[in-house]
Amino acid sequence: MSFKVVTKNAATITFAAGFLLAASLQAFAAGSEDDETAPPPKSKTTTECKDGKVWDKDKKECVKPKESGFNDDELFKAAREFAYAGQYENAITVLKLAKNQDDPRVLNYLGYSNRKAGRMELGMSYYRKALQRDENYILARSYMGQALLEQGDVQGARVQLVEIRDRGGQDTWAYRSLQQSLKGQVTY
Repeated sequence: MSFKVVTKNAATITFAAGFLLAASLQAFAAGSEDDETAPPPKSKTTTECKDGKVWDKDKKECVKPKESGFNDDELFKAAREFAYAGQYENAITVLKLAKNQDDPRVLNYLGYSNRKAGRMELGMSYYRKALQRDENYILARSYMGQALLEQGDVQGARVQLVEIRDRGGQDTWAYRSLQQSLKGQVTY
């Protein structure tokens, strides 16, 4: 009798562990708000706010980022969302408010936003600065590789893909995105 209870409990535990593992893997694959290598989820910043304002979840309203009192992480998340929504000038404005202008994430998205806004050389200079601060920053390598492709430097883009792989990033969105770009598919 106790054997059946143990077996039933073991089966229940095994099922629960398997369920949690599957849910965790699914969440990882979809990306999360904190997963910087996947596109950010949309928030009220880009769906409701206008004129470069950012959604303040505490005040429950759109606010001017300069007057918000947001910390660097909050500013970064808002700027990143602007960048992915194609609002490059808003992204740059918000990134310039970050206290730590040497943060590789800030530099990377200044590169991304400037490149997408048509200022390729300025964007490339920000990617280089981001990689000087953190040579293992695979997302900066991915975006730099995409910029190199836009400039016709296929070999340079391949070098960045290899760098991402060699730095342990082969199973990331950053790697897949650059790989798809090299295959001629459109990515961010």
